[in-house]
Amino acid sequence: MILSTGLILATWLALGQTQEVQKPVATEPSGQKTERSAKSVAAPLGTLNDAEYKIGPQDVLRIDVWKEAEVSRVVPVRPDGKVSLPLLNDVQAAGLTPMQLSGLIADGLKKYMNDPQVTVSVSEINSRRIYVTGEVARAGAFPLLPNMTVLQALSSSGGFTQFAKLKNIYVLRTEDGKQVKLPFNYKDAVNGKKPEQNVLLQSGDVIVVP
Repeated sequence: MILSTGLILATWLALGQTQEVQKPVATEPSGQKTERSAKSVAAPLGTLNDAEYKIGPQDVLRIDVWKEAEVSRVVPVRPDGKVSLPLLNDVQAAGLTPMQLSGLIADGLKKYMNDPQVTVSVSEINSRRIYVTGEVARAGAFPLLPNMTVLQALSSSGGFTQFAKLKNIYVLRTEDGKQVKLPFNYKDAVNGKKPEQNVLLQSGDVIVVP
């Protein structure tokens, strides 16, 4: 009788421990899991979706249509400013912001599906570039990001060579058909001095590090 009672008690304790281990594991209906996963994949907005950025030729766009994988794709903007999409054929993209283009595509898709949810993100900026040349580790052309300054562009060039004259850097810019020279003192900029020299860059600007 004592042995039987001991076996029952041991069995009861084992069951209690098993339930205690499993208790924190939360479950949810499979439908909720599917919906949450779909939303997280369908709406990743890139940092380039700012209202100010206008899409240009040769930019690369990621177009996501929620729950419509056959329509979603990554497409380049052609030199004529258009992109090719299933069902819609050619769509004008250049000159529009990502949000404006997503609305245009959604309106076109309403003929074929109910309430299409479209997001557009810019994967690569190729239509707007600036150039860094001179005594830097990596000279060349770089994408012009929204609100990019001289200091930010220089940080993309991999640093300076030992011969760089950091106080004599300048930006060459074309304004009204004429080339202007904008001085930039790197040492002042990193120390927070003369912030007016750390100008917002424009497409085609050339940063020269003598």
